Amino acid sequence: MAATRRTTLYLDPDVHKALRMKAAVSDRSLSDLVNDAVRAALAEDAADLAAFVDRAGEPDLAFEDVLRDLKRRGKL
Repeated sequence: MAATRRTTLYLDPDVHKALRMKAAVSDRSLSDLVNDAVRAALAEDAADLAAFVDRAGEPDLAFEDVLRDLKRRGKL
């Protein structure tokens, strides 16, 4: 196992119970489940940030113009 850091988390009792049950059913530790969930959340954030970077050069569009175009094309 790679070097790990110990931390204290305060979980809602219902979340903790569900996490314990999932750990038991999947034969995994609470730490593994929490690490996977945090990694997934961080990956989603990274994908969002990458999309912002990729689209940085696109022109700004006024909301009203986009709305008017959607109505004109029958999309709204």
